[in-house]
Amino acid sequence: MKSNKKNRSLFDYLILSAKGFCMGASDVVPGVSGGTMAFILGIYEELINAIKSFDLKGLQLLMTLKFRALLNRVSWQFLLAVGIGILTAVFSLSKGLSWLLHNKPVLIWSFFLGLILASVLIVSRRIQVWRAPVWLSLIGGTAGAYFLVGLVPVSTPNDPWFLFLCGAIAICAMILPGISGSFILVLLGKYLYVLEAVNNRDFLVLLLVASGACVGIAAFSRVLGWLLKNYHDLMVALLTGLMLGSLRKVWPWKETIESRIVGEKVIPLVQSNVLPEGFGGEVVSALCLIVMGLLAVLLLDRMGNRG
Repeated sequence: MKSNKKNRSLFDYLILSAKGFCMGASDVVPGVSGGTMAFILGIYEELINAIKSFDLKGLQLLMTLKFRALLNRVSWQFLLAVGIGILTAVFSLSKGLSWLLHNKPVLIWSFFLGLILASVLIVSRRIQVWRAPVWLSLIGGTAGAYFLVGLVPVSTPNDPWFLFLCGAIAICAMILPGISGSFILVLLGKYLYVLEAVNNRDFLVLLLVASGACVGIAAFSRVLGWLLKNYHDLMVALLTGLMLGSLRKVWPWKETIESRIVGEKVIPLVQSNVLPEGFGGEVVSALCLIVMGLLAVLLLDRMGNRG
């Protein structure tokens, strides 16, 4: 990892920021994972290892103000470049994506459907040997994600401790391909609350969520990194299954069975996937966006292979 730090040029870090922007744009949307983007772009395992570089030794160096030793130990250039991209996307796209989700849901979900379909094919190619346990891992991941995205959101408090917990849980999902941290916030009843905090620059709420995220990712990245190192094919199959199962959430055409009114907004609670009615202009636009999503993944995959 250190060699990557030394060999990268300014242009390489700009590319990393662009990849981070793609991750951030995905994380804003419930149902699409920034981890999926990282996997497609070829930086997933480096991202996990870079997060792991902030260990107890690094914390000790920070507490004793040994900043030079700390910077030499951790992959801060990589994380800074990716982090700038993620934050830029979150703060610049949150309003636009929020509007699209409420006013043009079929179109935005169509794009992400194409994106995830192509992602499944690309990520599954990283499995070296397809054995029976690998197939079982794939099936288990698919079933687990399919069940998870079908859960009904709950009503939860806005207390600081719960916002901290939401951040810790959501960040774990954000680095898992196929499970969206934003969707976890939906299940925990905090997606719109946090999205409005971003739009309104409510930094107290954002600080509580971010603090929980820091704690959650520091712990979870170590477990995930160990699993990828020791059970690579099983884990990639599981992550591929998570993406497959998440297609239940991103299917564009839905019928709302149960909803809840929050302020002036109607929040769907229970939805079923349906086929489109007829073959009108919206369906044509949706199909075009599915193709665009597929092509976007192919382009991003080429970027990842070059990076």
